Amino acid sequence: MATTHARLPVEPTPTGMAILETATATVQSFSPINSIHQHLCAFHLYSHDMTRQLEAHHFCAHQNKEMRQCLIYDSPKADAKLIGLEYIISELLFLTLPDNEKPLWHSHEYEVKSGVLFLPGLPGPIQRQDLDKVCKTYGKTIHFWQVDRGDELPLGIPQVMLALTRDGQLRPELAIDVQMRYGVSFDEEREKRAYMEGPKFGVHPLANGGGKGLKTELRETDCMPVDSVPRVFV
Repeated sequence: MATTHARLPVEPTPTGMAILETATATVQSFSPINSIHQHLCAFHLYSHDMTRQLEAHHFCAHQNKEMRQCLIYDSPKADAKLIGLEYIISELLFLTLPDNEKPLWHSHEYEVKSGVLFLPGLPGPIQRQDLDKVCKTYGKTIHFWQVDRGDELPLGIPQVMLALTRDGQLRPELAIDVQMRYGVSFDEEREKRAYMEGPKFGVHPLANGGGKGLKTELRETDCMPVDSVPRVFV
């Protein structure tokens, strides 16, 4: 897909700026970032156009026992683009959501059991210990940067993303490329993960878009003026 705007010349980070960044990094706290403990690789699909698929690298931290939050990049490299976010919740939390919220969340059962979701660099047995838990969860993913169409900046409005839910959806060239680069075999992992189980009550019928496409759109609306906001005096 062709880029949607003119290409801009981008220069490397100047030496002076790099030195300043190094200095601030030795003083400031990066607690939210430092809590990241896991790297997951999977594929995301635009919920309104499942032919648009891309490799997505999740860098995740636990918010609590029932929830993880992940920064999503287009690669695991130092200069990777931050393209989105994903929240991962347990089945218990998912079932508490209102019905009009559930379609925004996708199940992870197929991704895990098919072998296409993996933790790069970790031995299979260690991966499977955690993926057995992920298999039962749901995720809500928003992408801000449409790198698959060649955008060099995060243009447009955020888009809801979904995950693979059955065989035949993933483009073969994407599957082959990722398996070759990371030295993994989706088919072999599928066999080794056959014992895993998804959500206790099965994948909810309203999850995964409720079987329909979802697309975020921008529209004009009346804007509440500042002087209409109630004032609070302390």
